[in-house]
Amino acid sequence: MLSLSFRPLRSTLVPAVQRTLAQQASPSAHIRPIMGDLNNTGAARERIVPTVDPSYKFRSFAISLRDDDPVVREKYRPFLISDAVHESDWIAKLELATVAEMVEREILSKGKDRLRVLVLYGSLRSRSYSKLLAYEASRILFRLGCDVRVYDPAGLPVKDDVQHNHPKVQELRELSKWSDGHVWVTPEQHGNLTAVFKNQIDWIPLSTGSVRPTQGRTLAIAQVNGGSQSFNAVNSLRILGRWMRMFTIPNQSSVPMAWTHFTDADDPAEGGSRFKPSSNRDRLVDCMEEFVKYTIVMRPHFDLFGDRFSERNDVKGAS
Repeated sequence: MLSLSFRPLRSTLVPAVQRTLAQQASPSAHIRPIMGDLNNTGAARERIVPTVDPSYKFRSFAISLRDDDPVVREKYRPFLISDAVHESDWIAKLELATVAEMVEREILSKGKDRLRVLVLYGSLRSRSYSKLLAYEASRILFRLGCDVRVYDPAGLPVKDDVQHNHPKVQELRELSKWSDGHVWVTPEQHGNLTAVFKNQIDWIPLSTGSVRPTQGRTLAIAQVNGGSQSFNAVNSLRILGRWMRMFTIPNQSSVPMAWTHFTDADDPAEGGSRFKPSSNRDRLVDCMEEFVKYTIVMRPHFDLFGDRFSERNDVKGAS
């Protein structure tokens, strides 16, 4: 006859519950998670914090009026602020020692060309928040010594197959060919990027003869929202960047309720239409800092990134 025996539940469950309660009450419970290492922090690399040279904390490598091209300054740098508000400018007060030292060590001290950055935005409104965000991004990059040029999409025809010689089309293509990296800022409209922005990318060809206007360039992306925060537009920008054979930095910026994040146009502080203090503003700084670091590292290898087996094989077969 089969004999079954059962252990009382009390003898097994109660001690387990008691141990759990004791662990939760322990001061060190927060460093010994009951459920284990859910975030797999044990596999993470040890973080090495770069040594910061205090002399670089607030350094500016912006192109001076004396050294700048007056035509370029007038046409492509509408983001520049007057000297009267420079001292109160929030960007001048940013601690950017790590990347500033990198700029001087890898570029300026070696006599190399400044990083050349093309900035595109996606709205034609007179008070466009994507334009205002693009201007703030440009100011950060300009302080870090970049040659920043903002393209005005007004007057660019809708993409077709006949207007390739239109002055605005040629201007955009030449700027893209000139650049080392792009910054793209678009509003989100109907859950995606705007036609104004997409039209600019559609006019940039993947290749023109042996020249690829975007091949291997770095890319930073951002979006502004009229309502709550969304990432639909930046996700689409990442797809566009990959299609244009660009390297999009990991970080990104999405500003919710953008109309609440900028000062009035006639606000005397910092020249008006400036990004108010917030974690969203900090994120924009993070993105521009990261963009400069990646571009410095990758620019020397643009030709290497454009070298492909399939194309070498085609040339070999044709010879």
